[in-house]
Amino acid sequence: MAKIVVLGAGVVGLGTAMLLADDGHEVTVLERDPAAPVASAAEAWTDWDRRGVNQFRLPHMFLARYRAILDHELPRVARSIEDAGGLRLNPILEVPESVRGPEREGDGDFEVLTARRPVMELAVGDAAASTPRLDVRRGAVVEGLLTGPAAERGTTHVVGVHSSDGDVHADLVVDVMGRRSALPRLLEDVGARPPHEELEDLGFMYFGRHFRSPDGSLPFAFGPGLQHLGTISSLTLPADNGTWSVTLVTSARDKALLGLRDADRWDKVVRSLPLVAHWLDGEPIDDRVATISKIEDRLRDYVVDGTPVATGVVSVGDAWSCSNPSLGRGASIGLLHGTVLRDVLRDPGLENPGTFATAFHEATDTVAMPWFRWTRQQDRHRLAEVDAGVRGEAYRPDDERFELERALSAASTKDADLLRVFVRSALVVEPIDVALADPAVVERICELGSNWRDEPLPAPSREELVALASG
Repeated sequence: MAKIVVLGAGVVGLGTAMLLADDGHEVTVLERDPAAPVASAAEAWTDWDRRGVNQFRLPHMFLARYRAILDHELPRVARSIEDAGGLRLNPILEVPESVRGPEREGDGDFEVLTARRPVMELAVGDAAASTPRLDVRRGAVVEGLLTGPAAERGTTHVVGVHSSDGDVHADLVVDVMGRRSALPRLLEDVGARPPHEELEDLGFMYFGRHFRSPDGSLPFAFGPGLQHLGTISSLTLPADNGTWSVTLVTSARDKALLGLRDADRWDKVVRSLPLVAHWLDGEPIDDRVATISKIEDRLRDYVVDGTPVATGVVSVGDAWSCSNPSLGRGASIGLLHGTVLRDVLRDPGLENPGTFATAFHEATDTVAMPWFRWTRQQDRHRLAEVDAGVRGEAYRPDDERFELERALSAASTKDADLLRVFVRSALVVEPIDVALADPAVVERICELGSNWRDEPLPAPSREELVALASG
């Protein structure tokens, strides 16, 4: 078995570390933030300082693929999340039976296990702390990479890291440092070639708040968690211990809506949305509207022209690729990527570092890459649609796939089979291409959803929206 160092103790970092430790590897996790997890969910929300995670107290949702991996691979983590008050919820079964039809075999695939990000990290951290062969060191800042003799001619070989906690030698370094990972700079410092990088600041902006009910109940969902409503989107996410979040997503270029930073204006806009307004009927548990922008879609490829830029190091989760967080797919794709790493360590293993790096790259392309590319394409279309709406124009791209996916969204409220197709892909259970490969499914989508542009929009007009956001 290998000695492995994992950089980053977030949800995906610790999840990946536990997958590897459970497979018999000796795993050390280095986390730059010094503060250890606190004692309770309440303290995690109010007191835990995670400066390295700028979205730590922003809305989060953990989807069905993430839950499925926990239930099958890391059941003790799932139990820890539930013990902390995490919520098990099946979005399909929350839909009235008149729409979804009777419960079916396989509907359990849609179940999610979710919580606010601090509570989720607390629970995952508790499970990691009792995992054999896993050592989590907090307050250990990675300052450089250690290198050794090349395993492949002309290719830098990493044999560990230099940190503020001392040198840690390893057979493999796993970068799970998130969307702001410093790995490219660290590789440059030791003379490695740069990775291939694709970067787009798509320009979304997020305005969110969290709420709690007095009795632990949650608001009823009159539609999907993410709803596109003209030049804004609403995001309503149930969470742990009777809490939930409400977020408005805009284009960062839409200066007319910057007034949403103000809690009163934000409240007015949310209350103007008939399917969302009742989500404000709770006690706010944050004292302001949290905002975030400059969230890029980024892909880093560490095999360039068929050759690894370095051996002995790989990148997982958001450190490898990251996208629009309003779709909530990061943790699911990230932990799925962690299982890919675990499996490639089994076969072909680390005996030949070059072969391992190439095998991991190829497995990533097969399993995780389709999810990233689909998400990025959706991001591009949505932002272009919003920008067109701000200009007062209809968005009509020459893209049959865009039209089909929007038709599916509309048709999902009219057909129980298509509802499951829509939710199955949204929750990262199964790629949407699987269903769309069936001509009968496509025909039904077009029959029920092709007039999606004509459907009434449950939102104020653009002029009304701007007026509400302006005071």
